[in-house]
Amino acid sequence: MKLACEMPDQFGRSLSVWDCQELARKLQEDGTVESISAETVRRILNNHHLKPWRHHMWLGDKTPRDDAFYAQVRETCDLYTRPLHPYEKVLSLDEKTSLQPRTRKQPTKPAKPKKSVRVENEYTRKGALNLFAAFDTRTGNVYGRCFRRKRQVEFISFLEYLDAQIPDHITTIHIVCDNLRVHKGKEVLKWLGKHPRFLFHFTPVHCSWMNQVEQWFSILQRKRFKIADFASIEDLRDKIYLFIEQWNKRAHPFKWTTKSVAKIMAYPDDHKQAA
Repeated sequence: MKLACEMPDQFGRSLSVWDCQELARKLQEDGTVESISAETVRRILNNHHLKPWRHHMWLGDKTPRDDAFYAQVRETCDLYTRPLHPYEKVLSLDEKTSLQPRTRKQPTKPAKPKKSVRVENEYTRKGALNLFAAFDTRTGNVYGRCFRRKRQVEFISFLEYLDAQIPDHITTIHIVCDNLRVHKGKEVLKWLGKHPRFLFHFTPVHCSWMNQVEQWFSILQRKRFKIADFASIEDLRDKIYLFIEQWNKRAHPFKWTTKSVAKIMAYPDDHKQAA
């Protein structure tokens, strides 16, 4: 148990984390036991609720959990959970960058009985796209545009696309996004000054998990980019737009409730204590 609760480097083992086989090997090498199997180690660890091969990220005191942090969290959660007026819309916005066609040198072969989908290992590079996307937190509808670069000019172009797509009777468009410099640039601020129905709300630093479009990006990654094999940049762009079109036909929101909010508010303090 003591060995499992220490990092391998402290015992001269060049490993990131312990697993059952490595723990068993170390115990035998040190003469702690004459013989022990990895399965026995697993049962012992399981009895003590220990899984040293797993890891989670956490933040130290460098990022403060102060009143300003909690105010930003509350503001975002309020936008996600409160009833909206007929003139309001809440969009979660971000960019998915460096999407590559990765055209395979041989066609990808579909599954057959007793054979999985087969993908050629080698591919050619043909540039990359950046997807700007906004997720409607109440309907699940997605707005998306692809650009070759990610600058203020592209971001403004995407905002103009949103402005054209969203009906005029929606007079308040809440945009939830991160603190990327592109979202706060001088040209963007000028544009916002001329389009007062857009209101920006920034998530706290290191809180990308509060941006609902990230959940949708994970679906996009799993369903469309598990195999990257597109004929060209143009083909990649068209397939992304088709995915969005087909998603919107069966779109659904992600459920955020008051219980979700309470859990999120408790999360930083709980993990700080655990650390």
